Amino acid sequence: MKEYDLQKLTNNPELVKQKIDRFIRKKLLKKQKIDKEEIKGHILKSENNLRFILAAAEKNFFDWAVTGCYYACYHAALALILTKGYSSKNHLATLSVIIKEFYKKGLTKEDIEILSKFLDYEDILFYVESKNKREDATYSTKLLFGKKEVEALRIKAILFVNKIKDIIFKN
Repeated sequence: MKEYDLQKLTNNPELVKQKIDRFIRKKLLKKQKIDKEEIKGHILKSENNLRFILAAAEKNFFDWAVTGCYYACYHAALALILTKGYSSKNHLATLSVIIKEFYKKGLTKEDIEILSKFLDYEDILFYVESKNKREDATYSTKLLFGKKEVEALRIKAILFVNKIKDIIFKN
């Protein structure tokens, strides 16, 4: 997803609603009962992926470290949308719910105050960026990532996962 497309989503609640409705019809997104154990499970997977990133980078498996960054963020995102009763099998569906439910739209004043401190456009952009880099790392035959870039992504992933944990566990 390009930054322009992300801006279209964050600036157009009706478009986000249409996408969510389409994902529900296609069974890529579903409403479900909030399951606190499943939320904890996704957070544990995120934390496990964060540990994996460090181990992979130490052995110079930078493509796998980048892939781990994405999955750490993705599991945190799945935990987050589950707090609103959604489960997802699709990156864009997950992102759409995050935008709808957590990106300064349609929330109570208290929600906005809490979430605006944690989840902003840059966080959402990093989530999208990590997916794009994961695709490069997974499918490209070139070695595209070096130690510095992986370390920067690892730090961003840690910050993203921690923000999600703060949102989930402070409520």
